[in-house]
Amino acid sequence: MLRRWSKAVTPISKFGSQQSHLNFVKDVTRQSYAGVAPAPTTIEDKPQPPVVKLDKMFWSKPCSLALPRDSPLKAEEPDYQGIKRFMLKLMLFYSKQSKSIRGANVVYRRIVSQIDKPPIYEVFNLEKTFKTTFSLLVLHMWLCLRRLKQEGNEGVEFGQYLYEIYNHDVELRVSKAGVNLLLTKWMKELEKIFYGNIVAYDTAILPEAKPGDFSNVIWSFRNIFSEDGSSTPDAAASQSVQAMARYARREVSCMTLTDKEALYSGNFMFTSLKHENRSGKGPQ
Repeated sequence: MLRRWSKAVTPISKFGSQQSHLNFVKDVTRQSYAGVAPAPTTIEDKPQPPVVKLDKMFWSKPCSLALPRDSPLKAEEPDYQGIKRFMLKLMLFYSKQSKSIRGANVVYRRIVSQIDKPPIYEVFNLEKTFKTTFSLLVLHMWLCLRRLKQEGNEGVEFGQYLYEIYNHDVELRVSKAGVNLLLTKWMKELEKIFYGNIVAYDTAILPEAKPGDFSNVIWSFRNIFSEDGSSTPDAAASQSVQAMARYARREVSCMTLTDKEALYSGNFMFTSLKHENRSGKGPQ
């Protein structure tokens, strides 16, 4: 039986030691290679990645993430007619639960689209490993679950469907990373990390939290950047951490502005990092 995400109130201190979590994610990401490809005999010109100006990004005014009505990216609910519609009604295809499950699948695809593609790693200067991808996945799950809670019990129920889809996907990702033995053990560890992060993000974004709390949570080893458990980022990582904190805070506000219909249908898109990098104008 899957744990209900809406009851994630256990203190973070009960989730095990920081070092054990760090060792776990390193074990999952460790890979070996049989050989190294020979060096090319000629040097080819390759297009250079765009220059990332982190200090000028994520300062723009938050706005709704809902897709325009005429967007080709919108997911439309199937509208069958005649005998087919009648049969599907009998099979509860159009029941509230079935619609919610389909909507939750679309929402999860929006999350995966944001965290599996190169821009988010290029912008924040992250290496794409199981650890970073999982941490980004949890961050974006938190963004959605937090917004869903604002819709009361209906949103919490929808969030449970979303969590179950997430849980199944994480199991597949762990297996793909090469962990086939003791899979249940690893999934339990990841569940602890997930709930620990959810509580930490919720706490750090409260009005009474200190200004630097959210950045510190993002930096902490169980999240995205820190590899060694150090309490503060070094000079090289500080700019990326601050930019990630601005990004997440802005997405929180954007999600709040996103209407209920777009939320439940999955007809929204997270902020395009390519567009943000091109149009960043710095603090206003």
